[in-house]
Amino acid sequence: MVLSFELIFILYFIIMATENKYITIKEAAKILGVTPLTLRNWDKKGKLAASRHPVNNYRVYNIADIEYLLKRIDCGKPRRLTVQFEE
Repeated sequence: MVLSFELIFILYFIIMATENKYITIKEAAKILGVTPLTLRNWDKKGKLAASRHPVNNYRVYNIADIEYLLKRIDCGKPRRLTVQFEE
């Protein structure tokens, strides 16, 4: 059985979306609390590598990479203590 070019891309996209859990640049920016432009700059500098969608060549981000970055950011921030005094 020979698969057409379009069918191969559709199958690849389905596999990429279900197994690897990729999200759009807009979704990643919202999760990280930055702008899409910031993510594009991080991609250019190699701080957070983006993959490319096989059909439209848009940037997509692996959820595992986003989660790893969030953990690194969360661990690096000092916690603010709130102390309440009772009278």
